[in-house]
Amino acid sequence: MPDPHANIDVLILGGGLAGLSLAIELKRRDSAITITVLERNTHPAPEAAFKVGESTVEIGAHYFSTVLGLREHLDSRQIRKFGFRFFFSDGREDLDATTEVGVRHALPMMSWQLDRGRFENFLGEHAASLGVDFRQGCKVVGVDLAEPGSDGAHQVRHARDGVESVSTARWVVDASGRAALLKRKLGLAKPHPHDANAAWWRVEGRLDPGSWSSDLDWKQRCQPAERWRSTNHLCGPGYWFWMIPLASDVHSLGIVCDARMHPLDTINSHDKAMAWLREHQPRVAQALDAPQHAVRDFRFLRHFSHDCEQVFSAERWAITGEAGLFLDPFYSPGSDFIAISNGYICELIGKDRAGARIGAHAELYQQLLFSFFDNTMTLYQDQYPLFGDALVMPLKVVWDYTYYWSLLAPLYTAGKIADLSLMGRLRKPLERATALNKTMQVLLRGWGEANAAAGYAPPDGRELDQSAIGWFRDLNGALVDSPDDAELSARIRANVERMELLASEMAQQACRQHPALSGMSPVDGTASADATAMLLPPVWYGLEDLPPSGKAASPTPGVALTA
Repeated sequence: MPDPHANIDVLILGGGLAGLSLAIELKRRDSAITITVLERNTHPAPEAAFKVGESTVEIGAHYFSTVLGLREHLDSRQIRKFGFRFFFSDGREDLDATTEVGVRHALPMMSWQLDRGRFENFLGEHAASLGVDFRQGCKVVGVDLAEPGSDGAHQVRHARDGVESVSTARWVVDASGRAALLKRKLGLAKPHPHDANAAWWRVEGRLDPGSWSSDLDWKQRCQPAERWRSTNHLCGPGYWFWMIPLASDVHSLGIVCDARMHPLDTINSHDKAMAWLREHQPRVAQALDAPQHAVRDFRFLRHFSHDCEQVFSAERWAITGEAGLFLDPFYSPGSDFIAISNGYICELIGKDRAGARIGAHAELYQQLLFSFFDNTMTLYQDQYPLFGDALVMPLKVVWDYTYYWSLLAPLYTAGKIADLSLMGRLRKPLERATALNKTMQVLLRGWGEANAAAGYAPPDGRELDQSAIGWFRDLNGALVDSPDDAELSARIRANVERMELLASEMAQQACRQHPALSGMSPVDGTASADATAMLLPPVWYGLEDLPPSGKAASPTPGVALTA
């Protein structure tokens, strides 16, 4: 009989979200490819399995629904997400009297809340139905990579039911999560300075913030009243608290905080976390005291962000998912980076199977992935002190999503994230937008610091409805299109021009409130965009002295917004 452990095309270490989705994507691209997945745990996993990454956003949602073809499961067995929602409610019980940011009406591009246990059970079954050899209860004992420059096979030693075996494969992909088997073996760990911690747990039943008020007007802001389907963020200085509903009638909860402002030892047990909530989010604590919300589990993680020196190799190995890189959960980018990384790995394996040299592509794809990681990290690093600012943080959310929907998301949903020729033609607008974002993150941080020093806070009770901003809704809706290269290029260039207008407008408002901000930009030059009409309604700025008739003031000298 043929040795079932020999001559495998791709051996994937880890059968979680990243590993199983990679196996499915590879099979959808090439049904003849032989794939083995080694997973230490056994299925079925319990529903509401204890994993981070339950909220999807546009890239990850497109990956699961369209690239992997799993839309029917998502619609029938998971919860459609009602966007992100933010409450600036530190120390307050009256959630209905705080500033609320979210949508009244769902945006065009769908996303879902994932019960990870249910989803990974489905992925395992689906992968096996496609012909993937999914070996559960299989512990990786050691990895012996082929000699550099050789065409030999890699060897992986693994044990199952006390019996050790050796598998040989042309490709090895590490999707082992924080076990990081290849990263540890090859010494590729790279520390990251973003110092944030997290504690998270799950409780029985549904938590519905929409039921926490008897105010009829507040309740009717969302029709139907579905605040509970959002990824709800309850924000304060240096932290945010998540509430994510799962389809198995369980709610996922988590505290994420700047290590300097909220040390880990204040939240690293369930009792401590509840005491912390009673101080910072007392309305949540009250809801969790109800007997129907029994605690399922609890975990904490110190300094969760991490980097990696290398993730793709011409020597036919790769690293994907949390085994390589992890950002920050605030905007739920985990499945986005799985989607992008897996796509690049599929491209490399496909080229290798076609007999092409892959060294240059491995290097270029890695440069792109690292640049996406570094640019996205600017949204989080050193920005946690802003999270309690009910003026600046809503503006930052709009800015951050404009940046995401203008560049990375349309490139991915149009299937062009690995198109090196197109990326080369778009190099200048992409670099322009990257520099603009870096400058804006500095300006937003300075604005928040100036507000804190002045004791400024906008009026309470504001509703900031993202779905009412026409261009913002249309920017999201464009992600469901299928543009050709020329249309996509023109769209991205137009998106960058809009970013300049928005940046100019926000900078003008920052300097109207704090004139000292006019000289803080790290980029030389002045704002190139003369905003003649406001892209955001006046209420978003929370300032009473806005220019009349919705017109923005002329750009403030000295505020540099473009490279």
